[in-house]
Amino acid sequence: MAVSPITLVAEGAILGLTLALFFGFGPAFFMLVQTSIHRGFWSAVLLAIGIFLNDLFMVLICLMGSVQIITEPSNYFWFGIVSGIVLIMFGLVTYTRKVDTNSQNIEIPLKVKGPHWFVYVAKGFFSNIANPFVWIFWIGVVVGISARFGGNEHELVYFFGGTLSVVLITDVTKAYAAYNIKRFITPRFIEALNKIVGICLISFGLFLMGKVMVERFL
Repeated sequence: MAVSPITLVAEGAILGLTLALFFGFGPAFFMLVQTSIHRGFWSAVLLAIGIFLNDLFMVLICLMGSVQIITEPSNYFWFGIVSGIVLIMFGLVTYTRKVDTNSQNIEIPLKVKGPHWFVYVAKGFFSNIANPFVWIFWIGVVVGISARFGGNEHELVYFFGGTLSVVLITDVTKAYAAYNIKRFITPRFIEALNKIVGICLISFGLFLMGKVMVERFL
């Protein structure tokens, strides 16, 4: 019996909330909050779009069966190394970032002083793509859901459309919340946050590189 689109979207939304709850507090979350506070709400929205595009990318390649290209041992090794380097680079930049303590407005408008919009989108995309737990999650979910709906493309589109929409909405909500508490946060707090986020990203990048090296050589 066919399932209505509304039911499919609702079920997908529940999965989206699950993803936001269990995987929503990794490196991408810290970068989202830090970007919203330091660069402004719309910069964080661009970061959230990058995270959304990564989730969409994962779902699509899993549905197409291309996940074997990445999980194949030799390809996974280089995939992990490159992703780890990207995270470490973002972490170093974040850790060394200075805040103008003489300024009363700690937000730096994107269109004036912030990096190009593509940098935020790419940062969100690569921060999430480097998380092996998210990969495991999506592979398992896509296989299970595809089997449930018998590979019906229309039903899968509705289901994962609901899932990814909720993930994007929750990320934007996090950015909005962080932006609205910005006025209560001092430049010293921002510097401490930058260092914490930087350390988290560097640590995660090193962990990812170490993990693939151990799997490759031991």
